[in-house]
Amino acid sequence: MEKRILILDDNQDILDIVHETLAYEKFDVKSTSEGDSVLPLIETFHPDLVILDYRVAGVNGGELCRQIKSHPRFFNIPVIIFSAYIMSEDELLGYGCDAIINKPFDLTELVEKVNNLIS
Repeated sequence: MEKRILILDDNQDILDIVHETLAYEKFDVKSTSEGDSVLPLIETFHPDLVILDYRVAGVNGGELCRQIKSHPRFFNIPVIIFSAYIMSEDELLGYGCDAIINKPFDLTELVEKVNNLIS
């Protein structure tokens, strides 16, 4: 069975590239540009991994990560945070994420981190 990945990014170009790359790697991918839709999508899609952009409209990816990690049914889902902002890794890790990818990023790095977290 294909592993499922949910992606949140409000930059449509990045969303398309990441979606296509992970689909090519044989993952079942669902993507959204709306932060408010992440938790409902986790409920229905049951992802094996979630990738969140740190900076999105509304609640930021760090807060979404904290909500996922504090949820009784979702806390064990690995979360990767994308960030184009210069922040300390400790600050981002403080949200409970399992990995950080700085933008701009290499697609090989993305695939490696995804595989390491869900294999």
